[in-house]
Amino acid sequence: MKLNERGLLIVLSGPSGVGKGTVRKALFDLEGHDLVYSTSMTTRPRREGEVEGVDYYFVSREEFEQRIRDDAFLEWAEFVGHYYGTPRDKVDEQLKQGKEVVLEIEVQGALQVREKAKDGVFIFIAPPNREALYRRLLRRGTESGDTIQKRMDKAEREFPLAHKYDYIVVNDEVTNAADRVLAIIRAEHARTERAIHKYKELLGVDENE
Repeated sequence: MKLNERGLLIVLSGPSGVGKGTVRKALFDLEGHDLVYSTSMTTRPRREGEVEGVDYYFVSREEFEQRIRDDAFLEWAEFVGHYYGTPRDKVDEQLKQGKEVVLEIEVQGALQVREKAKDGVFIFIAPPNREALYRRLLRRGTESGDTIQKRMDKAEREFPLAHKYDYIVVNDEVTNAADRVLAIIRAEHARTERAIHKYKELLGVDENE
């Protein structure tokens, strides 16, 4: 039984190539949870086979910019001429339903979310060491040596930002990392500040005691 009935916003973040997506997929393969993946909103055209509300929420540039003015995103960015963002109302709706909403995002985006979602759970996915991160980037086989070096340079700037997160999970082995993330989610639901009101209600304890 969860004393905290509201879902949690789980932000998985870390340098490019650290394996955020792989850990997130392994996490969703585990049993005993009610996880949903946060769907982003974008202004780019829908591609063949993409489903509205599953792959993205597709909107016009005008609607997206109005949402920016209304401060309706937890985070947003513009990339190659199109906007991408995390709609706050969609996330809140799922949290109220008791679902754990998982947001997989780069470091700068995560720090934007931290400013707007104070009760979120922020997890920094870290590599075992620099060499492991470099090897992972190299194994992709999709980028030039110069691009890989730029990503490593960016990672060096992001490593010190881990102190801004609630937890650090080392992705030494994907299944182990996913297990640790799930353990964090379960522990967060038992955190006193999240559970105390329901606990007092169940036991008939005066709120002022």
